[in-house]
Amino acid sequence: MTLATALALAAGVVLLALALQGWWRVRRARPKAGDAHSRFLASTLDERPDPPLDAPPLHDGDTVPGEGPGPAPALRGAPLRRLPRLDALIDALVPLALDAPVSAEQVLQHAPPSRRAGSKPFYLEGLDTESGEWEPLTPGRRYAELQAGVQLASRSGPLNEIEYSEFVQKIEALAEALGASAEPPDMLEVVARARELDGLAAPLDAQLAITLKSNGVAWSVGFVQQVAQRAGLKAGAVPGRWVLPADEDGAPPVLVLSVDAQAALAAGDEQPQGGAVREVWLSLDVPQTPAAVEPFPAWHLLSKQLCDDLDATACDDQGQPITLHAFDHIGREIDDLYGRLEQLGLPAGSPAARRLFS
Repeated sequence: MTLATALALAAGVVLLALALQGWWRVRRARPKAGDAHSRFLASTLDERPDPPLDAPPLHDGDTVPGEGPGPAPALRGAPLRRLPRLDALIDALVPLALDAPVSAEQVLQHAPPSRRAGSKPFYLEGLDTESGEWEPLTPGRRYAELQAGVQLASRSGPLNEIEYSEFVQKIEALAEALGASAEPPDMLEVVARARELDGLAAPLDAQLAITLKSNGVAWSVGFVQQVAQRAGLKAGAVPGRWVLPADEDGAPPVLVLSVDAQAALAAGDEQPQGGAVREVWLSLDVPQTPAAVEPFPAWHLLSKQLCDDLDATACDDQGQPITLHAFDHIGREIDDLYGRLEQLGLPAGSPAARRLFS
């Protein structure tokens, strides 16, 4: 792909977003040279091979960014009860060479209490002496080798020099305590990779949000809840949020319906003047949701059903009704985005994509 082609594609996304008056919200879109993808993928080939995906459950306190404690997603339809594996595409990996096998308990005793470097999470894995596979540190197991990895980018931006230095300091302290030797990659190379990954991912970070605006009287939060439940949505962890859950445990919701947070709290406190709303929002986080579950058609159909049940109109963030033509146009753009994520090696809904777009 040439630079001109890449710039034209990026400009097309921006113009489309403007034409739809901000309805399709794409974070931090920036044009990048078309050959950056090939250079970036090539730069990962010298890293250690990606560990296998069949890791046991997490036991050492790590969490999935943006999802909190609990099970983590896995790729290609496997049960979503796994820790997101270290991945040379989105992590800077540091091998820790050992003179002799160590137990998980010994490593965890000296491991940093916080598995973050600034805003970026990092992970520890071991090469199990019995299975010969890389896995998260699991009590009762022994490991012939260790490796650590810090995430190169997230929605907060790329890994910077300060964050990488903090990560290296923590891993070198762990290595010293274990009598191991750590071999961190050069800081400038890692930070350059982080910026390149962030630049490639940012134009693909699409989150759809539609406003359902009342055609008449305001709704009580309780009424919205009844309509949401009839539509198959479940109460979320936050008041005033209802979700269409994924089919697999641990996956983020496919769709989220939300109302004003203050109104939801007022309704919960049974305040007589609170809890009334005139609009709700239905959102879809594209990179977090696999294309196979057809989230965009579900988002479109559910918005139509809710409009009927609530007597509402689907509007963009400028308050203008959204046409069928706009839905169709955005649907084609989303299909293209799914394809570009696949080409980057980050299919929507995969563990790496969920970590990167969090």
